[in-house]
Amino acid sequence: MPSEDQQYVADRLDDDHFPAYTMGRAAELIGGTPGFLRALGEAGFIVPTRSEGGHRRYSRHQLRLAARARELVDQGTPIDAACRIIGLEDRLEEALRDNEELRRPEREPGSVPGGQ
Repeated sequence: MPSEDQQYVADRLDDDHFPAYTMGRAAELIGGTPGFLRALGEAGFIVPTRSEGGHRRYSRHQLRLAARARELVDQGTPIDAACRIIGLEDRLEEALRDNEELRRPEREPGSVPGGQ
């Protein structure tokens, strides 16, 4: 029977922000190196969680950002510029979602869509 700690971790695996990946595994998953992940941390772009032993742990969300950064760096973009680009892309995506939400017609509480 799993312990409470094991059950807690199992329940969190669907959480995009749960720091489930070690540095080595994270580097492997993004096709990069631990040094690249450290450089993203030094740039303040991705700040990994630290385990009780002081080891870096990364979430799936952080891995997606790191993979996008690696893609830009592989295309010749300096790492600091890649971090700024990704930050701007995220802000644009959020603004587009907000804009879409604001464009939706408001409904009166209890009204039926399409009804009179």
